[in-house]
Amino acid sequence: MLVTDAGAKGKSIAKAPDGRVIFISNAVPGDVVDIQTMKQRKAYYEGKAIKIHEYSPKRTEPVCKHFGTCGGCKWQNMHYDYQLEYKQREVVNNLQRLGKIDLPDITPISGSKDIYFYRNKMEFSFSDSKWLTLKQIQSDEIIEDRNALGFHIPGMWDKILDIDKCHLQRDPSNAIRNGVKEFATKNNIPFFNARNQEGLLRTLMIRTSSTGELMVLVQFFEDAEAQRKLVLEYLKETFPEITSLLYVINEKGNDTIYDQNVICYAGRDHIFEEMEGLKFKINAKSFYQTNSEQAYELYKITRDFAELKGDETVFDLYTGTGTIAQFVAKKAKKVIGVEAVPDAIIAAKENAQLNEIENVEFYVGDMKNVFNDAFIAQHGQPDVVITDPPRDGMHKDVVAQLIKIKADRIVYVSCNSATQARDLALLDPYYKVERVQPVDMFPQTHHVENVVLLKLK
Repeated sequence: MLVTDAGAKGKSIAKAPDGRVIFISNAVPGDVVDIQTMKQRKAYYEGKAIKIHEYSPKRTEPVCKHFGTCGGCKWQNMHYDYQLEYKQREVVNNLQRLGKIDLPDITPISGSKDIYFYRNKMEFSFSDSKWLTLKQIQSDEIIEDRNALGFHIPGMWDKILDIDKCHLQRDPSNAIRNGVKEFATKNNIPFFNARNQEGLLRTLMIRTSSTGELMVLVQFFEDAEAQRKLVLEYLKETFPEITSLLYVINEKGNDTIYDQNVICYAGRDHIFEEMEGLKFKINAKSFYQTNSEQAYELYKITRDFAELKGDETVFDLYTGTGTIAQFVAKKAKKVIGVEAVPDAIIAAKENAQLNEIENVEFYVGDMKNVFNDAFIAQHGQPDVVITDPPRDGMHKDVVAQLIKIKADRIVYVSCNSATQARDLALLDPYYKVERVQPVDMFPQTHHVENVVLLKLK
């Protein structure tokens, strides 16, 4: 059976004899394969290729030995040029099929200069019962060391694949992860067991920045002081390049640190990211785009689409830590940022002060409640609205308010072109789509960002 296309969530597509679509997790468009179906739905099947008769010319050799088991990089077996082609096609299909709107000529996708080692943040999980691959299970090898430090197996919350080398974050990320694992195993420091909720070492977070700074955060399940200090001292002594060494004691059932107290063990409690001379303070809980170089491209496109002349009032909805707001501020009269997460707004205000930007203001609150008539009356009619919502897109009340205030231009940044298309369809009677620019932030995955410029009709 010929694999004909690439679809959502990194799956490839073939057509079953009964006309239904088959979503395949381990093939590349152009492969000729035998397929075993795993799930049957009314409109489609889910399956996997069990034999490849003919390899697609779009294929390439994956660089990572964990590819196919890890699940983090679903497209490492596809040439990067074709990854970009399918990402562009997904954006166009969503805007046309779901949005049903008139589109201009769409600018070719902006690809990433680095297709490996581009992430500035990685999180790894410890486990005392690592996931065994089929090859390991079928071998006669006796595996005594069951400790793992790596990634969750897709769809399995308590199964961790041990990682030797990850190709997503530059050095010293791999050295730190492998070093901690070896040190803890040698010193009998217990790795976490998620099912039994026992053990000491839970997670390891590593953040790098374009300024060369490095943050490492170790999450412990309980405060076993002697063992905790042993691990942290090892990191401090072995990797003196760490500028921010942090830890968390988390006794909860889940690994999220957003409600936890982050303690600074050595160095500062933050690192700095830099863009066009602007500095952004990043702490353990900060959101910052995980591909710094492509974030810069994304923000330049956003600023370009805004067509600012210097006398505009700009609203930046879903502003996060205010990165875009500050990035466009020097070309605007005033920028108003709104965000639901209080910590993000505190960081945005801190960064604006750090950068001595005085024409930005930040407000915290749920967008659908804050972005109302009183807010407009207080801050004035915006000339330009920049909106960068989460994957779910904008709330219908936010869209209704945008229609009501009729800003001249809206720049819509999206990490999900399907929900973006839905919102554009609602705006279509009032706004014309003038420009569309997809941006690849995550090579080797199916994820794609998209920037759209809308102008009042």
